[in-house]
Amino acid sequence: MEIVEGIGIGVAVVVVALLILFIRRALFTRSGGIIRLSVRVTTMLDGRGWSPGFGRFAGDQLRWYRMFSFALRPKRVLSRKDLAVERRRLPEGQERFSMPADWVILRCTSHHAPVEIAMARSTVTGFLSWLEAAPPGAASPRLASQDWPAA
Repeated sequence: MEIVEGIGIGVAVVVVALLILFIRRALFTRSGGIIRLSVRVTTMLDGRGWSPGFGRFAGDQLRWYRMFSFALRPKRVLSRKDLAVERRRLPEGQERFSMPADWVILRCTSHHAPVEIAMARSTVTGFLSWLEAAPPGAASPRLASQDWPAA
């Protein structure tokens, strides 16, 4: 009888954990301004270290949430004021296996540290528009290089 109770408790814990993940995702995606976005969290190995998630635009911030996390707070926050795109490239090597084929990788600089983000090619235009949007009269040195290679 104790084995059945243990299995039942284990199944209940797994069901509750999955329910929390789905509710969390539904709360964030309901409000709009959400994009699929992967962030490279480590550069220890070439082509590795990508973590899937989704980004949410909130004013002058892009808040990134890990896909498989119980946290309600973003794992990383990128400020539009401090962010500049250095270059973009297609996935290469091992990266081709960890993300969809139509994704583009953007190498950005921030006042904290360089960051690499990956998103669908169709999303890049909207991201760059958000990045370039600034209040009237504000200087906008957001794009470090205007002569990007075609992706």
